Amino acid sequence: MNRVELLAPAGNLEKLKAAFIYGADAVYLGGLQFGLRASAGNFTIEEMKEGVRFAHDRSKKVYVTVNIIAHNEDLVELPQYLRLLNDLDVDAIIVADPGVLRIARETVPQLEIHLSTQASNTSWSSAQFWVDQGVERIILARELTMPEIKEIIHRVPQAGFEVFVHGAMCVSYSGRCLLSNYFTGRDSNRGQCAQVCRWKFNLVEEHRPNQFFQINEDEHGTYIFNSKDLCAVDLVPELIGMGVRSLKIEGRMKSIHYVATITKAYRQVIDSYYCDPDNFVVSEKVRNELAKPSHRPYFTGFYHSSPRQADGQHYSSSGYLRPYDFIGIVLEYNQETGLALIEQRNLFQVGDTAEIMNPTEKDVVFTIDQIIDPTTGSEIPRAPHARQQVLVPVPEQVEEWGILRRAKP
Repeated sequence: MNRVELLAPAGNLEKLKAAFIYGADAVYLGGLQFGLRASAGNFTIEEMKEGVRFAHDRSKKVYVTVNIIAHNEDLVELPQYLRLLNDLDVDAIIVADPGVLRIARETVPQLEIHLSTQASNTSWSSAQFWVDQGVERIILARELTMPEIKEIIHRVPQAGFEVFVHGAMCVSYSGRCLLSNYFTGRDSNRGQCAQVCRWKFNLVEEHRPNQFFQINEDEHGTYIFNSKDLCAVDLVPELIGMGVRSLKIEGRMKSIHYVATITKAYRQVIDSYYCDPDNFVVSEKVRNELAKPSHRPYFTGFYHSSPRQADGQHYSSSGYLRPYDFIGIVLEYNQETGLALIEQRNLFQVGDTAEIMNPTEKDVVFTIDQIIDPTTGSEIPRAPHARQQVLVPVPEQVEEWGILRRAKP
């Protein structure tokens, strides 16, 4: 049986490693050029080289985004960049522009090509067209329903298909948005989206230039473009059953806490399904984990209904739900002393109740009753400095790359 791939976001090298350690089969990432997340950490060529080596040492895969909607000037350096990616032995590139695809086919014909969701593939006929151009995997548009996906896979069986199962949704069709360009001059189709759809808008009447009138879409507020986040964890069996090749998590700009937690949750769901498909159920533990990283309210996207029918817009706020603070990463654990070396990511202090999520072992909940400066051996009351390394007694064994977090009151 060919098991479905779990594909996670890698906004930088640290997140790439975390994604694999927490269960991803593959990651997608962007270089410093030609990708649609200019504000993500992104990868230099040397970082990409290290990331590919880290992945291949674990029999994992790396896909690189080359999915801008290219203008003439973007094409000047493209062939050289594609040759660099090919030399790095990346497993595939992700493209959206037919011109980029043509140059890739001519320049690096042996390199596997995936079609970005940015290409808005919504029918079996367009899927067949892209396959005829040499595309080996198609990332379907997020505007598709389950029956539509099923028919596309049935009619174009020679292609591999990838769908999103978790993360932010876009108000515009598969991300092809002009709002950012119009309001800020930042082209979302070339990697510089300002997320104007998350802003709060008011109306101004022509003869009352200094009076602002609230837009009332309903009784809750004014964020008329602001989508909820996708969470399709309950649909995993259905997607696997219809032949989807890869389940994708959105979020190259999200934190390492998000990447680790969401990847681990979907890893557990997928493994649970394959272990006993007839009795599959999403556990409360998994549901609780999916709620812990920063996120907007969840819904199931277009899969079974339109977002309007599913109450897919979030009108009251563009902010995130943040029930937990991500406060550190376990660098190592000494079984003899019971001390964990923690790299701080947000302030924590003695007396805090904390939780460590391990990559494979069960979570550990404990009270931080001591913080030790490893350079002096002296006790300190708090860890206030970014990436400060401290020793913390932990009552049970924890793993390297464990995520230290604290529930908000």
